[in-house]
Amino acid sequence: MNLKPDELNIPLAERVRPKSLDDFFGQHKLIGKESFFRKMIESKSLSSFILWGPPGSGKTTLANIIAFSTESEFFQLNAVSSGVKEVREVIAIAEKNRDYNKRTILFIDEIHRFSKSQQDSLLAAVEGGAIILIGATTENPSFEVIPPLRSRARVYILERLSNDDLGKIYLNATKKDAYLSHFKIELVDENFLFEISNGDAREMLNIIESCVLDSDSKDEIKITKELITRILNTRKIIYDKSGEEHYNIISAFIKSLRGSDPDAAIYWLARMIDGGEDPLFIARRLIILAAEDIGNASPNALLLAEAGFSAIDKIGMPEGRIILAQVTTYLASAPKSNASYLAIDKALSDIKQLSDYPVPIHLRNAPTKLMKDIGYGINYKYPHDFAGNFTVQNYLPDELKDKQFYFPSENGNEKNIKDRLKLLWKKKKY
Repeated sequence: MNLKPDELNIPLAERVRPKSLDDFFGQHKLIGKESFFRKMIESKSLSSFILWGPPGSGKTTLANIIAFSTESEFFQLNAVSSGVKEVREVIAIAEKNRDYNKRTILFIDEIHRFSKSQQDSLLAAVEGGAIILIGATTENPSFEVIPPLRSRARVYILERLSNDDLGKIYLNATKKDAYLSHFKIELVDENFLFEISNGDAREMLNIIESCVLDSDSKDEIKITKELITRILNTRKIIYDKSGEEHYNIISAFIKSLRGSDPDAAIYWLARMIDGGEDPLFIARRLIILAAEDIGNASPNALLLAEAGFSAIDKIGMPEGRIILAQVTTYLASAPKSNASYLAIDKALSDIKQLSDYPVPIHLRNAPTKLMKDIGYGINYKYPHDFAGNFTVQNYLPDELKDKQFYFPSENGNEKNIKDRLKLLWKKKKY
C-alpha cells in the first residue's frame, strides 16, 4: 500500500476528489466542452456564482478545481461554523492580494445557512471584485439567498448524479485509491448501492469505504446488499422541513390529490411522515385542498378534512398517520371542482378594478324611522313568501346586474347545484 498510516484518517471521498474537470464525473450539461461554465474556468474569467444542487453532486469539488486551475488563493468557510468575523478576515486578505493582482476565491459551503446580516457582509467585496464568491447550497437560492447577493452572483444548477455517474466514480475510486486498490472488490449488488446512495457520490464512497473496513478479508471483498444494510442500519431519507425539498414534496402531494391519484398521494404522505413533517401542517393543507379543489362537488370533503385536523391535534402521532391516510385517500378519490375558488378570486379581481358600487336600496336594512322614510328596504321580496321559497330579484349592485361569478361544474354533488341554479336563474349561464 502506498498510503501512510495517518492518511487512512482522510475519508475516501477526499482522497479521490478530482483535481481537474477532465477527471470529474457527472454534470455533463454544466461542464460540457462548449458550456459557458467550462469556458469561464478555462479562460480564467471568473465572476461570483452559486452552485445549487443535491448533496454529493460535486459542488465542493468544482470549487476546488476552479481554485486550482485559475491559480487563485482559495479560502473555504462553512456557514454552520463561520460568521461575519471570518468573512471579514478573508476580505482583508483579498484586499491585499488585489494590490498584487492576485485573485482571491471565497468558497462558502451551505451558504443558505448564513443569516441576512452575514450575507450582507459579502455584498461590498463581491460588488467591488475584491473576492470571487462561490457559494454552495442544497436549497433553492430563491428562498435562502438575499436578492442583492443573488443579483451579483449567477446561479448554476447541479443535477442529482445518475447511476451511470456513480458507477464511474466507484470504478475510479477502486482503481486509483492506494488503499482500495490493494483489495479485489466485487460489487455484488450495485443497483442497491446506487439507489441507497440517492445520487450522492460522497455517500456512496463512504459506504464503500465502510464496507471495506468492516470486512475481515485481507484481499477479496464482496459488497452485498446484506453488508450495506448492516453498515447503514437504516436508510437515510433526505427531507429538510425548512428547505426546498419540503416545498417540492408538499407540492407533489397536493398535485397528486388534485389529480385524483390516491396511490401517489399516499406515497408523498409517507415521505413527509417518515421525514418528520408536522402532521398538523399536512392536515391544514388538506383542509385548504378540500375547499379549493373539491368544493361543492363533495361538500363532505371539507367536513372530513376539518375533522381530521381536530382528531390529529387530539391524538398525535404515530396513530395520526392513520387519520391522515383516511383523509388523503378520500380527498384524492373525491370528485373535483374549483368553481368556488374561481368565484371568489373573480369577485375579488372585479372589486379591485371597479368602483365600490352602492348596495341597492331594497337590500338595505332599515333599523331607524329615518332609514325607512328614505326608502331603505322598500320593494324587497321575502323569498319565503313565494312558492318554492324563491323569487327572481336583483341582489347585486345595479351596475353588475346579472353578473355571474360562480360557474358550478358537472362533477359530483355540484351537478345537482348547477341544475337547481339553472332552473332558478334563467338569464344566467349555468
